[in-house]
Amino acid sequence: MWFASAREGYTGVNMFMAEKIEGKWTNWNYCGDRLMKVLEIGKVHILGDDLYFHSYRNGGYGEMDIWKTTRNGGIWTDPINIEPVNSTVNEGFPFINSTGDELWFTRMYLGTPAIFRSKKIAGEWQEPELILSQFAREPTLDDDGNIYFVHHFFESDVMIEADIYVAYRKK
Repeated sequence: MWFASAREGYTGVNMFMAEKIEGKWTNWNYCGDRLMKVLEIGKVHILGDDLYFHSYRNGGYGEMDIWKTTRNGGIWTDPINIEPVNSTVNEGFPFINSTGDELWFTRMYLGTPAIFRSKKIAGEWQEPELILSQFAREPTLDDDGNIYFVHHFFESDVMIEADIYVAYRKK
């Protein structure tokens, strides 16, 4: 399991890994300076040896972009910008479906966060399409295609509540 935490002995929020052994999460470890300080990872989603993440790192198209790094022999490669999904505004909170052919993420849209999806066709990410708008962000899907997301409620430009919702896929 990977998780973000503010822990004693570390500055700010960092990423950690833990193992589940005999029903208990144990052996937590800091994921390392290469990921946190060199690659500058933010919210992550892992599929196999690929780690998708958002970051404000240099070389992007806008404010925050979505990137990918691959674990090769225990070492994370230099990240690549997922160019077709990034724009001049914030993109973040990536989620890859279990088959690796859909990238779901949050993008600022008309002044509020919205959920977009890009499909991978013939090995290339396609132009993203708007799925949910108006304060919807942080998408996660199950293998049945149901989408779970956070909806934020604002009053006078101040977030007053954040709730988790699910939209069930029509069968």
